[in-house]
Amino acid sequence: MKAILVERPGGVDQLKIGNYPKPILQKGELLVKVKSAAVNRSDIIAREGKSGYLSSPILGIEVSGEVVETTNETKIEVGTRVMGLVNGGGYAEYVTIPADRAIVIPDNLSFNEAAAVPEVFLTAYQTLFWLGELTDTDTVLIHAGGSGVGTAAIQLVKKMTNAKVLATAGSTDKLIFCQSIGADVCINYKEQLFDEEVLKVTDGKGVDLILDFIGASFWEKNLRSINTDGRWVLIGILGGAEIDKVNLMHLLMKRISLKGTLLTPRSDEYKRQLTKEFEQKVIPLFKSEEIKPIIDHVFPLEKIKEAHEHMEANKNIGKIVLSINE
Repeated sequence: MKAILVERPGGVDQLKIGNYPKPILQKGELLVKVKSAAVNRSDIIAREGKSGYLSSPILGIEVSGEVVETTNETKIEVGTRVMGLVNGGGYAEYVTIPADRAIVIPDNLSFNEAAAVPEVFLTAYQTLFWLGELTDTDTVLIHAGGSGVGTAAIQLVKKMTNAKVLATAGSTDKLIFCQSIGADVCINYKEQLFDEEVLKVTDGKGVDLILDFIGASFWEKNLRSINTDGRWVLIGILGGAEIDKVNLMHLLMKRISLKGTLLTPRSDEYKRQLTKEFEQKVIPLFKSEEIKPIIDHVFPLEKIKEAHEHMEANKNIGKIVLSINE
């Protein structure tokens, strides 16, 4: 089969189209003919050799496609349109997926739209509700509001709770889009001091929950932006991983709960449980079109280098999708 292979850790020049054996089904798996896949930050980190949790030589952690082969234990039939998280291997014509992580694609979603759902919406759901314990009375600060997870999180908050959303982004276009999908307050972190803006709109109290994709460079401002007993979930480190002279007393004084998470290296069982709850509570919102996948750009598989460069330039609003077998 055709697949994108990484010759050695490094830049986009290491991404090559080549031939690779079609995956062999294991017990409880589905073989999927991939129609679309999506590009994620974890793919770039893996390409650069900075992570050790992907065992597949082929990048790609989320796909949409058609089931072409099953094992006896599975209930999903051949021909079913599915989407879901895979353990690597998504940038290829075929991939295997645990049957209990495969989500049947709603009829109103295309394969490209479906590929834009699993990673960002499952991450956003997990972060907001499982880790962030979001309630109707909370105010949540969502950084990188124009990103894939950011746009997913804004929609989930507004459609599933009565919480108030504050979103940050670095361009007017991204902020306008965040507002269009429900953000109550939009802050340009390049032109405004976001902590000051947060305190203004919360009467000096700060927010109850922070979804933080940035890390080090936002550390001090996040400390000032969070309310006493606030929850702070670290999802990424776009702004660096190391902080000088951290005063832990600030966390103690505000009784802050700080959690770090990455979805990709989580166990299969964790992903199974998350997927099951997501199917029950969120997929109906896709069917009713109350929530929608946000796609910035669709690249053919042959343009994989351009797709990675597009993400690294931080210009996308929503997801970057690869069309493979369409």
